[in-house]
Amino acid sequence: MSLVARRLDTVEEYYFSKKLKEVRTLVSNGAAVINLGIGSPDLPPHPSVLTALENSLSEPQAHKYQSYQGLPELRHAISSFYEKNYNVLINAENEILPLMGSKEGIMHISMAYLNEGDAVLIPNPGYPTYSSVTKLVGATPIFYDLTAENHWQPQISALERLDLSRVKIMWINYPHMPTGTLGSEQHLTALIQFAKKHNILLVNDNPYSFILNDNPNSIFNIKGAKEVCLELNSLSKSFNMAGWRVGMLLGAEQHINNVIKVKSNMDSGMFYGVQKGAIAALKSSNDWFTSLNEVYKKRRALVWELATQLGCTFEPDTAGMFVWAKLSQGIDAEQFIDTLLIEKNIFVAPGTIFGSNGEGYIRFSLCAPIEDINEALKRTA
Repeated sequence: MSLVARRLDTVEEYYFSKKLKEVRTLVSNGAAVINLGIGSPDLPPHPSVLTALENSLSEPQAHKYQSYQGLPELRHAISSFYEKNYNVLINAENEILPLMGSKEGIMHISMAYLNEGDAVLIPNPGYPTYSSVTKLVGATPIFYDLTAENHWQPQISALERLDLSRVKIMWINYPHMPTGTLGSEQHLTALIQFAKKHNILLVNDNPYSFILNDNPNSIFNIKGAKEVCLELNSLSKSFNMAGWRVGMLLGAEQHINNVIKVKSNMDSGMFYGVQKGAIAALKSSNDWFTSLNEVYKKRRALVWELATQLGCTFEPDTAGMFVWAKLSQGIDAEQFIDTLLIEKNIFVAPGTIFGSNGEGYIRFSLCAPIEDINEALKRTA
């Protein structure tokens, strides 16, 4: 008798977990690998964030269990951040749930709303965790197509042709990862109407809205969204705090309460010092985003040059910390990146890990110093 749960038969180890083992082996054997595959910011947080963490460590409550709902001060900082940057009013008392990273939220939402046999609408291409978590809780992924021809936007007519009888959740993610496409008000409004019509919980995963984007938006900018929507957000990308694991879930009180039922049985609250650092980050002036994006603009220009040098094409009107690039016709994405890794010691992500519609594409991360990108240009010249 196998002691392993059957749910493990439905998923594989996360791609980057496996691939980075290969990269580490190359590095340990002396290879100078340039990592353009992972969206993990290499820049530090604002100094005020580190000061807030340091100062918190001597406070009497610093090392105790913390509230499952986070510090009231953190929830109010999130509420103020949304009002200032998105022009959205969110009640700090009952419409915000701090998370240990938004990836945690994907699991908690799924556990709160999905039974075995339920179905979930998942973008193709999209973040692989949506699919793996759906499978782990015993639900069924139903993939909806995003294509270059449709500007990587969901098509309501195509969604209506799917079997929606068991669908409980639909995941969307704008600015979209991996393509960087922005979500238009027209498309988001249509999706909210679709969700209302079919009694589907629409969840917008929104961690990239401040990276190389002059007009950050929330799903809650759309009238009526709070009735059927939740939104995940994160400090990982916007504030260079990926390893801190600070995210947030926002939505109507009843939805938040449902997720708290799961979360409160999973952990004992976020470390006090991390919360104090997050508060400092959320209070940053807009100069923070301006300076951060100046760095990413310079890096992106070089990555565009690298993509062109590798025979790829790309859309320049995108947001986020990645460049989604189309390979020449007939080139296999996974073979291409493996060859690039072995022959040039450059690691980029194949589009196929984000879904079948990622075949023929690769994704470059901007989370590498300009010196590394210039070196990649030299190696591929």
